[in-house]
Amino acid sequence: MSWTERDIPDLTGRTAVVTGANGGLGLQTAMALVRAGAHLVMAARDPGQTAAAVTRLRAAHPTASVEVVPLDLGDLSSVLAAARAVLDRHERVDLLVNNAGVMATPRRMTADGFELQFGVNHLGHWALTAHLLPALLRASAARVVTVTSTARHRARRLDAADPHLLRGYRPWAAYARSKTANLHFGLGLQQRFAAAGVPALSLVAHPGLTDTDLQTRAAREGGAGWVGAFFQVLTARSGMSPFQGARPQLRAVTDPRARGGELYAPRYGSHGPAVRRPVLRRHRLQEQIDVLWQVSARATGIPLEVAPGGLSSGRRTARREPHRRRRGQGSSQ
Repeated sequence: MSWTERDIPDLTGRTAVVTGANGGLGLQTAMALVRAGAHLVMAARDPGQTAAAVTRLRAAHPTASVEVVPLDLGDLSSVLAAARAVLDRHERVDLLVNNAGVMATPRRMTADGFELQFGVNHLGHWALTAHLLPALLRASAARVVTVTSTARHRARRLDAADPHLLRGYRPWAAYARSKTANLHFGLGLQQRFAAAGVPALSLVAHPGLTDTDLQTRAAREGGAGWVGAFFQVLTARSGMSPFQGARPQLRAVTDPRARGGELYAPRYGSHGPAVRRPVLRRHRLQEQIDVLWQVSARATGIPLEVAPGGLSSGRRTARREPHRRRRGQGSSQ
């Protein structure tokens, strides 16, 4: 019998933070979590889209416990403000789904001068997770799920000397690199949880070929080129629905049998039920995780380590590297 959202256990009393919860996979994830009884923190950027999502969610689940926290992953000050809002209201966070993202955008920079896709898809989630670590570690069995993509298989290694692609930029290559960073972040975070001996778990998920507005936005903004137009048509005709595509991340964040460091994805790569899949391309994997940790801490000025016993190190202590641009153009949902 295939796993579905009907297999989610009772989540009453749990607090779940979902980024990009105002549309696509994030909204479907939010719907399933509140139906199971979780209190939802909807962390998203677009106020109008967020208000519409809350209306839709409450229409489907009138008794849902929901709050909204503004979050722009392309601005570290917004990430810090969002994390502080969550920490002020909640002693613990049980579930964190790092879902929001952008795809194949034209060359742009975040408010902090990061290449947009690496900045939003990875560095913004790095900072949010680091800031929320104290609340995650106070939960009895927290889970962090980070959403990657099959595009990671086409990525080159992260260049620590040029993480923001100042010497060359290709939209799809930058997207693939950011999705590889998502995978390595999920695996590296689990290593740190395990080494510290804490019960928190970190997992990774990818939705396969799913028809969301991500493809539409990529095609509309122009950076995706003919490949973006092709995938927009392909997903519209043969992609899974967001309802189906959200199942891998839902299973990763709720299945009692899931273990830290696992990857959940459609059985057949782009389609199918949510199953555990092997982590491929393990050659020099540890080296790539270590490079990502160094680059991310240096870029953001925010370390992300877990001391034995669960003391977190998520406050900004390092000095952020300087960048050439500081004006953001676009971000996650």
